[in-house]
Amino acid sequence: MRINASSTEAKHANKLVEGLQNYFVTKLNDISATFGTAKNCEAVEWLRDEGRHGGGIRFETRDETVFNRGSVNVSQVHYDDDTSKKLSSATAISSIIHPKNPHAPSMHMHFSWTQMRDGKGYWRLMADLNPSILPDDVSKRTFDIMLNKAAGQTFIEEGLAQGDRYFNIPVLKRTRGISHFYLENFNTGNFEADKAYVKQFAEKVVDAYIGITVQALQHYISYTQEERQRQIDYHTLYLFQVLTLDRGTTSGLLVHDQNDVGIMGSIPSHVNRELLASWVEKMPKPQDELVQALLDALPNETPTPIEEETKRKLANAVRVHYKKYPEALSMQASGDIIPPTVENHS
Repeated sequence: MRINASSTEAKHANKLVEGLQNYFVTKLNDISATFGTAKNCEAVEWLRDEGRHGGGIRFETRDETVFNRGSVNVSQVHYDDDTSKKLSSATAISSIIHPKNPHAPSMHMHFSWTQMRDGKGYWRLMADLNPSILPDDVSKRTFDIMLNKAAGQTFIEEGLAQGDRYFNIPVLKRTRGISHFYLENFNTGNFEADKAYVKQFAEKVVDAYIGITVQALQHYISYTQEERQRQIDYHTLYLFQVLTLDRGTTSGLLVHDQNDVGIMGSIPSHVNRELLASWVEKMPKPQDELVQALLDALPNETPTPIEEETKRKLANAVRVHYKKYPEALSMQASGDIIPPTVENHS
């Protein structure tokens, strides 16, 4: 049995993210009904310490005619029975959608409430658009306009600047994706107003992405093998960024191994291991060893499939590396970014 956090704010945050999850999953199911085989997303539950410290439910896409990989995750982890922990609770919705059609971009979002033992807390807001085929000016403009409206003048510059820093990949001299927003430590002192702000922001992200995806699927009914390869190459970049730079992913893997498959839910179905191998020599030490460990965890196939067992191997490779080289954590996502919640599954 999964036990939820007891604080009033955590309860309200959990209700919010569950509502957002339902909002998004319903729209993904509509896309499946319109463009695919009408296979709804499927719920998968995971438990933290057998539910004593919470857990969560993720909805995974099942329509492989429309989706390459996709999940919409909600989790709440708490330590109500352990006052030695500085963290009281962490409540989040985190999602990544990778469409099958390479002309439809991927999208990642994360919205969470983190509450400390002294009762203080803050929200985190993340959203980024990740097309496989560039340039994608129309989708970028649509997503950028949405971010400006959702964030408002007070927070847009800070969110865009932090997003560009967080998703930067220095060794490849590029960013993951084309439009990024990241707002950390969001708390104006009015919990209800902040909660409403997060809700409208997340719903605007969902609506904009669904619109972009529908337009792409309507316009690009088919695609070439070359376009499919470009998607696989981009998905390789996505895996590379998530497993070598993303602090949220690493933090979640280091805290426990009870949700490895869920944390690896952002990884696409196939990558290009030869392309990934070409980046080993670009990495500073000891991160070159991390990329080599990831390669060792991948099947020796082209294109390279990533199924559940491979996800577990990749997760363990990351865990083993940072336990061996804890100082290498400082080499992740540059800038003044505070790591996402350690219980995050983005």
